[in-house]
Amino acid sequence: MTRHDVPSFHVSSESFTDGQTLPPAQRSGRMRAGGQDESPQLSWSGAPAGTRSFAVTVFDPDAPGHGGFWHWAVLDIPGDVTSLPAGAGAEGGRVLPPGALQLKNDAGFHGYLGAAPPPGHGPHRYIVTVHALDVPQSGLDERTSPASLESKLSRHTLGRGTLTGIYERH
Repeated sequence: MTRHDVPSFHVSSESFTDGQTLPPAQRSGRMRAGGQDESPQLSWSGAPAGTRSFAVTVFDPDAPGHGGFWHWAVLDIPGDVTSLPAGAGAEGGRVLPPGALQLKNDAGFHGYLGAAPPPGHGPHRYIVTVHALDVPQSGLDERTSPASLESKLSRHTLGRGTLTGIYERH
């Protein structure tokens, strides 16, 4: 199997509905998009047998410039965890499960950055992905860039589930 051919599993959120507009809580306050920079509540089920840990990423493939924008990346979530509360992506990671590690987002800090597309740029997709991994620890550290995370974890990915939120600034 290639890294794209892994099984999918169910991911849902109490914060937003797949394919719908992100609410203000998941939009950016830092980037003046009228939001709160609160990472969404996430739940998942049906991860493949042998899952020992999870990683969660939020990526905007529609961002201008260098091929998208990483809004959040957290890894080393223990394999028995099946949800994250809203706000788990706060700087400092105090709401994350013990052992979980946040990487720097493309804005340069360890935490969740809400949606903030350039005004008038059209709708952007914010793809939330939960990766099921066959190792308890990724072996990566906080210096790893989110852009390199997927390729580094691909040989350990057993499955993944996704949700997509949409946001457009006028």
